[in-house]
Amino acid sequence: MKFQSLVIVVFLFLKISNVKGQNYDLGKVTVAELKEKTNPKDTTAPAAILFKKGKTFFTFNKDKGFSANHVYEFKIKIYKKEGLKWADQKVRFYIGYETLSEDRLEFSNAITYNLENESIVKTKLDNQGTFKKKVNKFWNEKTITLPNVKVGSIIEYKYILKSENIVKLPDFDFQYEIPVNYFEYKTDIPEYYIYKPILVGGHKVETDSKLTNGSQSFEDDYNTSKGISYKQISAFYKGKDIAALRKEPYVDNVDNYRGSVQHELDRVRYPDQPVKDYAVTWEGVATTIFKDKSFGKELNDRDFLLEDVKKLLTNVESQKERLDIIFKFVQNKMNWNAVNDYYIDKGVKKAYTDQTGNVAEINFILISMLKLAGIEVNPVLLSTIENGIPVYPTRTGFNYVIAAAEIDGKQILLDATHKFTYPGILPLNVLNWKGRLIKDDGTSQEINLMPISTSKEYSNLMVKIDNLGKIEGRIRIQRTDYDAYLFRVENTNTSQENYLEKLEERLGDLKISNYSVENKKTNLQEPVIETFSLVSNNSVEIIGGKIFINPLLFYTRSKNPFNQEIRQMPVYFGYPTQEKFNLNLEIPEGYAIESLPTPVKIVSENKEIVYVLDVLGEGNKIQIISSKEINNSIFAADQYNGLKDLFQKMIVSQNEKIILKKI
Repeated sequence: MKFQSLVIVVFLFLKISNVKGQNYDLGKVTVAELKEKTNPKDTTAPAAILFKKGKTFFTFNKDKGFSANHVYEFKIKIYKKEGLKWADQKVRFYIGYETLSEDRLEFSNAITYNLENESIVKTKLDNQGTFKKKVNKFWNEKTITLPNVKVGSIIEYKYILKSENIVKLPDFDFQYEIPVNYFEYKTDIPEYYIYKPILVGGHKVETDSKLTNGSQSFEDDYNTSKGISYKQISAFYKGKDIAALRKEPYVDNVDNYRGSVQHELDRVRYPDQPVKDYAVTWEGVATTIFKDKSFGKELNDRDFLLEDVKKLLTNVESQKERLDIIFKFVQNKMNWNAVNDYYIDKGVKKAYTDQTGNVAEINFILISMLKLAGIEVNPVLLSTIENGIPVYPTRTGFNYVIAAAEIDGKQILLDATHKFTYPGILPLNVLNWKGRLIKDDGTSQEINLMPISTSKEYSNLMVKIDNLGKIEGRIRIQRTDYDAYLFRVENTNTSQENYLEKLEERLGDLKISNYSVENKKTNLQEPVIETFSLVSNNSVEIIGGKIFINPLLFYTRSKNPFNQEIRQMPVYFGYPTQEKFNLNLEIPEGYAIESLPTPVKIVSENKEIVYVLDVLGEGNKIQIISSKEINNSIFAADQYNGLKDLFQKMIVSQNEKIILKKI
């Protein structure tokens, strides 16, 4: 998988084009806008952002130096009842700095406009309409609810975010779940700071960038007014008619593909001082993280685990067996507190005593115990699916750490924080492109997180049909690897009664009995195996004395999951899979086979998808063998039409009937 297939990244340089900003200002609401019933470009939209404006500029303080200020203005039109939720606006801001002051955020200019008796009526948000809450130790959140919002309203608001963090500027998003008619973003950045500007999403954006004069006034220690003058890079970004970011099937994280302008500090060059590089390479980022006392030092603090390791491994020589024993011990002993981080919080000793910790603490304990067992193992930094795909080298690009052990030249990835993982099987939200393995000497290397082996779901059915179309039989379903993991995660806390009720409904209201399941909560490295008896009275059709049967019975698909005309985002399957059915069907006495579906084999380019349907009939027995292999985890958006056509051919094949006639 190449990253270019996931997101389009364009580096912006000076003087790409000459653009002039249009006059979009808050408070300029017209009767025509309030009367507008639908968005001209998207009549289905429940609301639309008429414009979003942003500006980033720097201010100077003699004690703190330069700080960044980010101002945002929104004007939103509500078209439908579903769009009323846009009256609620939430913005998070960071408070978890060690050496910097907390970010500050303030809303203003929050007004609702309505049309009453052909007159524009304004309702302002008072100071009581802003709420702040603490999300966690790193983030606060402010919320406003615009007053008197109804279908047809226009709402406006503004907020300013002030931050001493100049290493990573907030992303300027210009694509949302509703259309954006127009956006513009201006940055004035002092020449001392060199940022990488990156455009994400592949949208047409006009830009301009030039050197201008900048200045700052401040008071020195003697309350004397001082000033500094400098050159600054003034950049301007502008676009219009940005389509809504639609929900699409098979997507990992929609935010990976959201249109945005991103900046991260590349280097600082003050006068008469050496140039300071920030984000140069992933190797440099990994080395910096490893040297932090909350990372490397904690990995070396393992003596307190020695006695427990000795007890666990008495008379155990095999490294693979040692790994399995230690992994299961840590997984059962430790409880994850739902915090993702690659740095420890309370420390591995305290976490071990409390039997609870964050991701780093639990997996550091695992790494330390494996090292004491004589197994080569290293931490791997990564970004979860929710955290997005790191576009460029940055410490904030990572938010998780796992372990990578090596036994007999084979690498095994491990995460002991979740209860249904096992060596080689990670939580699904960790399967996100690449990770970075860090060795004891601080060097690092990139590793692939995406599974190579195929997860399998095999179904064996033995059924018979009577002359009234009633189907009776027995089925055995075996799931391996990630298919088994997903089954456990989704169903372990569901009662058998509720599970079977939903399963019966999903398979067309058939009746299930004699149900049993193996390895659902234990023997995690073994397949999950379900067996049950079934009875169905509505899986076949009888017309004119003939019986018509779908070759996959109640597993037949009738709808293509890919039904969009245009695909915005890549298609994400998560991991390679093989779904196989082996169906042995006994036809009723007094009937013979009139026709069988045509055998089919459909193969995509590079054999990334392979579909086979084979039907054999002899006497009163019919055998149906069907297999669908998806051998790639992700497909680029430009492959969508091919996927859509291929899945449609599968559906057509599955819906070609077996026809039985009376004899």
